[in-house]
Amino acid sequence: MISKELLDILACPKCKGPVQLNEKKDGLICKACRLVYEIRDDIPIMLIDEAKKLAE
Repeated sequence: MISKELLDILACPKCKGPVQLNEKKDGLICKACRLVYEIRDDIPIMLIDEAKKLAE
């Protein structure tokens, strides 16, 4: 689980905007870029190339 403190300082690497935890708590969402950054083994993978497009 990602701590609140870490979540507060993480930003989208593409637009530098805020990210938020998704409902399943397995990814971080950037609403501005409509991207989801996966969380693997409690580590957010904040790489633009590995981000997935947010489902509509």
